[in-house]
Amino acid sequence: MLNLLIIGLIIMTIASLMLIIVNLISKKTFMDREKMSPFECGFDPKSSARLPFSLHFFLIAVIFLIFDVEITLLFPLVMSLKYSSLGNYFIIMTVFIMILILGLLHEWKQGALEWTS
Repeated sequence: MLNLLIIGLIIMTIASLMLIIVNLISKKTFMDREKMSPFECGFDPKSSARLPFSLHFFLIAVIFLIFDVEITLLFPLVMSLKYSSLGNYFIIMTVFIMILILGLLHEWKQGALEWTS
């Protein structure tokens, strides 16, 4: 038992040293001007800060967040399948998917998904 502990400690020490050495000699440690400059939402930080922000970026981001949260709501429904009947599960999923489709159609009709310059 003690021998396994010592061998494990030696292997972890060697692996840690190897990771440190690889990190020191990797090319990621070399900094150039692009890596040292901040990146602010696709805007050049050295230009004027008063540029107009496109509303389409904001709308697409909000739509993505809404659908991302709704996808996370689907996981508990899948897990509850073994505790409910198939008919109830089908009705709940159909209503949920219809709400998603109606929301998507509403956004489409409002023109939020059209990318015009």
